[in-house]
Amino acid sequence: MNKQLASFQRLQDYFAHQGFSLYLVGGTVRDFLLSLELTDLDAVTNATPEEMKSFLSVDEADFTYAKYGSIKINFEGYFFDVTTLRKEKRYLDARHPAKITFVKKLKQDYVRRDFTVNAMYMDHHFRVIDYAHGIKDLNNRTLRMVGRPSSRLKEDPLRILRALRFAINFDLVIEKHLDRAIRRYIPLLSKINPEKIKQDLLKINSDKIEKTQQVFDEYNIHHLLDMIK
Repeated sequence: MNKQLASFQRLQDYFAHQGFSLYLVGGTVRDFLLSLELTDLDAVTNATPEEMKSFLSVDEADFTYAKYGSIKINFEGYFFDVTTLRKEKRYLDARHPAKITFVKKLKQDYVRRDFTVNAMYMDHHFRVIDYAHGIKDLNNRTLRMVGRPSSRLKEDPLRILRALRFAINFDLVIEKHLDRAIRRYIPLLSKINPEKIKQDLLKINSDKIEKTQQVFDEYNIHHLLDMIK
């Protein structure tokens, strides 16, 4: 078994012993289903940051971003980014939610996630919980947004670049409603810190240069690629 996944199982056991659940989520699950190397270990829990502080030491966990429900745990030499299940309300700065509320159910959490292929959860038996039909979209090589694309892109315009990046890196076809929304709201990228844009561009696979140029030409934002030359 993959050592990272075995470590996750033991971390999940530790959380369960404390009375809490722990699931892998997002890109970690997507990459597992695609049989790709797990470069990130993202997880969610129904434990709040304060509850995690009661059983995780400062040597084991970084609580710098605890107020956002995000904890980094060093477990058996692997770093797990563990986020408390949450709901988000209103994006006032085109990037961050104005309010987050910690919740207890996966079904309350998934609606805040960006794309269906990133909205899947996996338990310690490697069973996938898939409210948004991400497995179907992954099998069909389709990139579809969770919720209404226009609303989700206006919340956070960086999702425009994330959509293009995922389409390029994983050879996905952008679903027509998402495609339409991207074309309409591309001007909103001007609201994003250029450094954030650069960081996202650098995550595009280096062996996808030709595909990247093609996609960025198609959406008339080829100039952004100058940021990473």
